[in-house]
Amino acid sequence: MRTVTIDIINDKALNLLLDLELLELIRLREEKHVENTAIKDWTKYKGSMTKQVLNEVDQQLNTLRSEWE
Repeated sequence: MRTVTIDIINDKALNLLLDLELLELIRLREEKHVENTAIKDWTKYKGSMTKQVLNEVDQQLNTLRSEWE
């Protein structure tokens, strides 16, 4: 068995491929798109951090940095 990737340009080609699958000559598989998952990954973090004043963030960073020294 060999795997071949094709780009469907016309829906008529997809119909022909489906017919070949019904004849059990080929097997069609849909691949998941990586592009869309990258966008969705960010949505799960939305709202997980509260907004802070810039001065507070700077103060926290300076405190953390001084603890390492």
